[in-house]
Amino acid sequence: MNFLANLGRVVLALLAETGRVTLFTRDALIQGLTPTIYFRQIFDQLMKIGYNSLLVVGLTAFFTGGALALQIYLGSSRFNAESLVASIVALGITRELGPVFAGIMVAGRVGSSIAAELGTMRVTEQIDALVTLATNPFKYLVGPRIVACVISLPILVGIADIIGVMGGYIVGTRSLGFNSYAYIKNTVDFLKLDDVTSGLIKAAVFGFIIAIMGCYHGFNSRGGAQGVGRATINAVVSSAILILAANFVLTSFLFKN
Repeated sequence: MNFLANLGRVVLALLAETGRVTLFTRDALIQGLTPTIYFRQIFDQLMKIGYNSLLVVGLTAFFTGGALALQIYLGSSRFNAESLVASIVALGITRELGPVFAGIMVAGRVGSSIAAELGTMRVTEQIDALVTLATNPFKYLVGPRIVACVISLPILVGIADIIGVMGGYIVGTRSLGFNSYAYIKNTVDFLKLDDVTSGLIKAAVFGFIIAIMGCYHGFNSRGGAQGVGRATINAVVSSAILILAANFVLTSFLFKN
């Protein structure tokens, strides 16, 4: 009976948290994305979220593409199918690894930053001060971050796709002995527009998840510095889990045929 009671408490807590996140998302969409729109805040967040994340996303994509090329070559060589390396690297990067890895890296870098920033503003009563000054916190703080994340992630993923495929190309031609022209031709012939656009759609969804989780945990931070630390951890963990779950759902929907 104690086990069932504990299980029930966990389920109820999970449902309650899901309800709070849903209500926060509703308020963020209704209040944060309707006029008045703070364009200066959106631009500042675009620089913080998008431009400042280019290096980490680019490095991640490059080494992922290189490692993927090595692994596919080792596996395909057992069946004399080495010619498939370029095609599978391009497909894996654009459909799955580019959006997922970029989303997780941005969640670690940006989601934690959003939660820490808003959490500090909450515990120091700066958010309450905005309300006192007749400024809607959802419009001033949440809305610009959602817009910036949804815009930045597809751009970052598009760049990550190019760098990831380039990483596979460099490893394939320099280390594995592939002909440069043949490698590029196999990549171009096999890759379709739908493969790229599906990854960009995933990226936009992942950006929304990162922004919502970071803002939610930061907004609801309590308990001083320890509360801000918990909010930061929860924002990163919940974003990563939801990104992986959303990736499965989107993959099932986008490639059901």
